[in-house]
Amino acid sequence: MQVQGLTKTYGDFHALKGIDFEVHAGEVFALLGPNGAGKTTTVEILEGLRPRTGGSASVLGFDPETQKQALKDRIGVCLQDTNLPDKIRVAEALTLFGDFYERRVDQDSLLKRLQLWEKRDVFYAHLSGGQKQRLALALALINDPQLLFLDEPSTGLDPQARLEIHALVQDLRKERRTILLTTHYIEEAEKLCDRVAIVDEGRIVAIGTPREIQARTVGHSMIEVLCEKPVPEGELPSWTGSERVALSTDRQSVSVTSRHPGKTLVELVKWLDERGIELADVHLKRPTLEDAFIELTGKRLRE
Repeated sequence: MQVQGLTKTYGDFHALKGIDFEVHAGEVFALLGPNGAGKTTTVEILEGLRPRTGGSASVLGFDPETQKQALKDRIGVCLQDTNLPDKIRVAEALTLFGDFYERRVDQDSLLKRLQLWEKRDVFYAHLSGGQKQRLALALALINDPQLLFLDEPSTGLDPQARLEIHALVQDLRKERRTILLTTHYIEEAEKLCDRVAIVDEGRIVAIGTPREIQARTVGHSMIEVLCEKPVPEGELPSWTGSERVALSTDRQSVSVTSRHPGKTLVELVKWLDERGIELADVHLKRPTLEDAFIELTGKRLRE
């Protein structure tokens, strides 16, 4: 999948301001950003559901705006909100959606895989939130797609249902299916994705693996060492990579901000050992993807 200079305007409002990215075959790629950042608009353009204003897009070699039918047979789509008629049964929904495609997988096997076999004759209205989302995934997989779009797949679910959805996505990842998902959950992107694009106000402000984005932005880590007894009076040294060194008022806790935490920690422990000070506890806190997001955008993800 390749996207270049993608724009979308609604009158005077610019929802997308020139989006560029590519998704490699077999990878899980996320568009990460707050509500209103342009994630869903981007995905709907790539699915062929919404026309673009400018730029170009190629999905499995097809233009989603002019080759919708050919593309539809090869992709699976799980929308942000999937709502079916209350009185349709689970198995009926799969049969209905399966008839939309030229190819389809075995329906019974799919129901069993997504833990819906026991619910196959149950009305949609009687399903839990997690079961409805698993059914939405089943509908997206009924045509055995090469590429799967998941728009906010776990939004609004309880923690247990969210973990179930994560497990299903990880299973699909092992099958080397290509997955493009949108999310505003930091932990979801870090857990599931090979690469992430951070989207803010219609633009991509960073792209790469979670670790690469963290290293390019908030590249420092925090080391906190708790000692069994106070550190002797005197000025603390500057260890390799250290940028800020702080000592607690009781002189038993040393905090160091470092761009080379491994080297800094070794030197710090050696320095304490030379002074006969035993360690009570050590904490190493690396920058998170949320730290990087805040530095790049100046806002928290859920704002």
